[in-house]
Parts: sequence; C-alpha cells; structure tokens
Amino acid sequence: MKTAYFITGGPGSGKTTLIRQVVSTMRMRAGGFYTEDLQTSGTREGFRIVTLDGQPALLARAHHPGSVQVSKYGVDLPELERVGVRALREAMERGHVMVVDEIGRMQLFSCAFRQVIQQALDGGHPVLGTLIQGRHPHADKIRRHPRAEVLTLTPDNRQEILAFLRTKFV
Repeated sequence: MKTAYFITGGPGSGKTTLIRQVVSTMRMRAGGFYTEDLQTSGTREGFRIVTLDGQPALLARAHHPGSVQVSKYGVDLPELERVGVRALREAMERGHVMVVDEIGRMQLFSCAFRQVIQQALDGGHPVLGTLIQGRHPHADKIRRHPRAEVLTLTPDNRQEILAFLRTKFV
C-alpha cells in the first residue's frame, strides 16, 4: 500500500505550489517544511527552508562557507538538520503527515535527513513531498520503495495530480 507521494518535475514546474495547495485543504494535521528561493533584485542568491509553523532556516547561499558545495551554493547542513529534520521527526512522532519540500541534492547530503525519510517510508508514515527529477542514488532508493509513488508534474496533468493527492490527504 502506498503511503508516500512525491511530485517530481522540472525547475519552475509548480511542485511547491501544488504541495501547498494540497496542504491548504487537508483536514489531516501536517508538519515539515517548504523550500523557498532567497533573491536579491530578482537574482537567486540561495535557498531557505520554512517549517509549516513558520520557522525559517538557511539551506544554502551563494559563496556560503558550507561544508558541502552544490554548484555555487554552500549548503548549511547543521541548519537543515536543526530546523528541517527536527520538523520532519516531530511530524512523524505526532502522527502528522510529513511534508518535505524538497528531497533534492542539497538535502540528500545530510545523513540525518536521509534517515528520517527512510524511517517514514519503512514505517508506512504518510508523506507528501517533492523529489529531484534526475538520477541520484538516494533519490532512486526512494523511488523504488514499495510504499512510495512518484508523480511527474506537467502543465497538462496539474489538475489531475492535485485532485488525486487531495483524495489521499483528506
């Protein structure tokens, strides 16, 4: 039985918007985080995560001295784990839907992040998230999990996927 639903698609395809739309109509309780761009004068300077209860944390910034570099961005793994992973664990502990936007290259550098996602999948915990489209060993493992279903978002199927997810997360 599927308990975890992940949206994939190209950059700017509306994955986060779709997740927000599903969460806004759910009667089920949810916890976790969204990922947002950090912009200066219309130029992307990095990314932050914001928990569903509004707590922000830096995920990555251009030229940030993070321990991990992805393209021009230094990833702040301690902040991801302090805020993001904690929000995911709390959602799981409380029996709430785990919202994880997104499972991407930056996040997958965190062992604690990978562990909490795997624990949720193995335990049959309800998960709603976004997943990188390209190949990645950890993302591929999620795609193959028997409780996971991955839906590819396109302009043509947007309303269909939204309606489907609303039936899964009432």
